[in-house]
Amino acid sequence: MSSLSPEVNQSTESSSKHSISFETEKICPWSGARAGRFTTPHGVVETPVFMPVGTNAALRSMTFTDVRNCGAEIVLSNAYHLYLRPGHELIATAGGLHKFMAWDKPILTDSGGFQVFSLDSLRRIADDGVHFQDHRGGAKHFIGPGKSMEIQNAIGADIIMAFDECVKNPATYAEAEAAMERTHRWLKVCVETHARPDEQALFGIIQGSMYEDLRRKSVEEVTSYDLPGFAIGGVAVGEARSEIERIVKFTTPLMPENKPRYLMGVGTPWDILYAIRCGIDMFDCVSPTRLARHGSVFTSQGRLNIRVSANRTDFGPLDPNCDCFTCMTHSRAYLQHLIRQKEMTGAILLSIHNVRFLIREAKNSRQAILDGNFREYYEHLSRVLLSHDERAPE
Repeated sequence: MSSLSPEVNQSTESSSKHSISFETEKICPWSGARAGRFTTPHGVVETPVFMPVGTNAALRSMTFTDVRNCGAEIVLSNAYHLYLRPGHELIATAGGLHKFMAWDKPILTDSGGFQVFSLDSLRRIADDGVHFQDHRGGAKHFIGPGKSMEIQNAIGADIIMAFDECVKNPATYAEAEAAMERTHRWLKVCVETHARPDEQALFGIIQGSMYEDLRRKSVEEVTSYDLPGFAIGGVAVGEARSEIERIVKFTTPLMPENKPRYLMGVGTPWDILYAIRCGIDMFDCVSPTRLARHGSVFTSQGRLNIRVSANRTDFGPLDPNCDCFTCMTHSRAYLQHLIRQKEMTGAILLSIHNVRFLIREAKNSRQAILDGNFREYYEHLSRVLLSHDERAPE
């Protein structure tokens, strides 16, 4: 077992009855940033960790060989999309999602609450769940907390998320409170109907929009359940980055120290760095592959648009400090040519770089925490990122 830092004296191992056990290895006394390890049925994940998003059991523009080569320890898929196509029953028949997509490492599935929220005019929220129309084809469906557990139990991911209501932004206090209370009632049903607690870790989700008193109330209610981990939901839904930072900074210290902390749906270099400083362990976002398809890449000197004319005759790598396949093999000039010609290979190569960049950033943060120099690492990298306006909305 890894030794705890001098400033951490108590055991931080979660109950062995859960399918996930979490151990804090070291905490940065300056910030509360944590380095940890959690064990799942499909392997150990070292935290902080960035989780690439394979919504439909695949990352856009990447094979899982690419994903492995980028150093991914865990990936995310979405129960809503997999329920609609190909169907959770088919995935169960295939032997579960790991076998279906030939990925033998840990998987997390989002319950679909955010996807249903994003349907807007195609959904109707009720006390027992959400009635909605398929965003492709218009077929009518219903998902409630019990149905969400049925879907995710069948899919078989290592970590599954409680069904929640993600409120719009901006939201009135009354709207945020109603959505939070509904999320709490649904969590109770999720806990009662979760059929595979020894094999799948159920994470509860904290809501409350931009209201700190609601966030505090939600933390108290959600963490009253002895679950293997907890998440902050309802951010990155249209609010300013400064508001995301405020809520993350306020909410994270209220969460249990002996369980993994997951910030849902954020994943730019600045988002990750700031959240790690606050004590978050897990992150996910579609931004690495989405931005790559439009020619935008993360670098150690800030965001780069490969389409700009200066890259046409630049035969150096995207980032000389990057160890990804793309940077080790291809030049900016070649990559610009591929993107301008709309070649699929261009999106593939830029996606590999972006995914590797965020995975490596989380790993570098982890190492800095273990080495005891996270403050210096944070202050240097934040100067670089903020000087290139990385907090600006995408």
